[in-house]
Amino acid sequence: MDAIKLVSPTIEWKDKAINYRKEHFEYGEMIIYGSELFDKINNYEEWLESVTKNASPLTVDPNWVLTDTYFAVREKDEKIVGIIDLRHFLNDFLKDFGNCGYSVRPSERKKGYATEMLRQIIIRAKDCKMKELNLAVEKSNIPSIKTINRNGGVYERSFHYEGEEADIYKIIL
Repeated sequence: MDAIKLVSPTIEWKDKAINYRKEHFEYGEMIIYGSELFDKINNYEEWLESVTKNASPLTVDPNWVLTDTYFAVREKDEKIVGIIDLRHFLNDFLKDFGNCGYSVRPSERKKGYATEMLRQIIIRAKDCKMKELNLAVEKSNIPSIKTINRNGGVYERSFHYEGEEADIYKIIL
């Protein structure tokens, strides 16, 4: 795996971010986990304004929670290989979605990027004085379960959402 870094979205990342989203859609993936609705908002500037506001306690949407969103960028060529978010706490709506979601670009999977993205977000969570991360994953998503386990995740409980059975894993920080 090539080295990656987590970077906050800015306007400079617009073209690469749109290309990242396009690849998911071309693979038939209409949901991009961890993207804070980047899969639903067609206007990059509108999405950027939303994630920027939600990253500050002063401007976070009152219906949401403080959330940091990052592109996982491969250092050697500045290609966005993934996206990951960190929700600083969970409200009632988010209790079954967890503190963190992530996606890896379809053409870059099975290279260890998800494991490294989660490892780096754990460091950021510790820096934010968080005590644990809860991660939700569909039972059928074996690669994500392996990623969570590699980062110390322990099965906590199961739940159903929109007809899917899913699990919550906990990582103690």
